[in-house]
Amino acid sequence: MATQYSEISAADMRAAMIDSQLRPNDVIDPAVIGAMAEAPREAYVPAALAGVAYMDRAIALGQGRVINPPLVTGRLLAAAAIRPGSRVLLVGSATGYTAALLALMDAEVHAVEEAAELMATAQATATDDNIRWTQGPLNAGAPDAAPFDRIIVEGAIETLPEALAAQLAEGGRLVAARREGAVTRLVQGVKTGGTIALRSFADMDVAPLPGFAAPAGFRF
Repeated sequence: MATQYSEISAADMRAAMIDSQLRPNDVIDPAVIGAMAEAPREAYVPAALAGVAYMDRAIALGQGRVINPPLVTGRLLAAAAIRPGSRVLLVGSATGYTAALLALMDAEVHAVEEAAELMATAQATATDDNIRWTQGPLNAGAPDAAPFDRIIVEGAIETLPEALAAQLAEGGRLVAARREGAVTRLVQGVKTGGTIALRSFADMDVAPLPGFAAPAGFRF
């Protein structure tokens, strides 16, 4: 059980994260700020790393996966323009931190994770009834629950599978990180006429997700 001191310290660290990392970097959406001020990020990282949960860095979760730095998460959520009741497909939910944030923003969350251990942690920690869990390949999404108003890909990709793009509703928005050689950029796009044209809006260091490597010779 957390002590009163640790609870106060975590609240202080969340406030510092918001004031020093998020607000100065264009994360000012009240819904995003409110959710990130409430969700206990330390609960979604290995216990030994709880003390660094709010630092501006990725945290290793094992199995080659990480929880993204807070700023990456905040920028993706802000770009996704989540509205109450939005049906959101979250690809690569890992231990469930972003799923919990989306639930706090009153979204209907469909979280996909392929690593059984990570999903078990997520289901035990992010217990909001607005979260539906799917275990399976990340690049397959959750076709049985499609279409979605928003798709958030929680990591860097080299190519966007057509099977995943097809799950976005017309007029819906997709956000992700795109690897371009040694550079990773956050990208967003709205589906128009069945096509999603992704444009970059920030350079960020984001770890790649499995299953999204481009074929040899492919250019996005």
